[in-house]
Amino acid sequence: MRFVALIVWFITALWGLYMLAVWLIENDATRKGTAASRLPLPVILAHVSFAVTGLGVWVAYLLLDRPALAWTAVGILVAIALLGLSMFARWIPVYRMADEEVGVPVGVMSGGAHGPGPAPGIGSLRELPAEGSFPLLIVLAHGVFAVSTVVLVVLTALGVGGS
Repeated sequence: MRFVALIVWFITALWGLYMLAVWLIENDATRKGTAASRLPLPVILAHVSFAVTGLGVWVAYLLLDRPALAWTAVGILVAIALLGLSMFARWIPVYRMADEEVGVPVGVMSGGAHGPGPAPGIGSLRELPAEGSFPLLIVLAHGVFAVSTVVLVVLTALGVGGS
């Protein structure tokens, strides 16, 4: 079970790194009209740092077979989970905004017969924050695998499934 936990944790980390890459690409603070991210950078960095550290502790546990390392990984997972849940809670309203009319702001100056101002028939649209580009399937898979990781690591630390 301990190696299954490692594989599940690794897959969870890969999906998390994918979302981090999307967030970094889409979070361009220099672009005019960009919506501010609702995910605070310190929370993202702490989540990623704890995830990498916890994965390292778990690998150390697998190599050294020290129960204290397994319980340390559990404690780190609690911190990872709390940070992840807070980011998920802040992501939900952004995901719901995508159901509304959302796109690039269009303050196109039309000129001509209509004079300066927005082009006729076009309202101003809101742009989503960077996390609005996360695919729903990836977010859900990351969450399901994260919960699975916690369960597998806790069960392994408790000694369920043999050694």
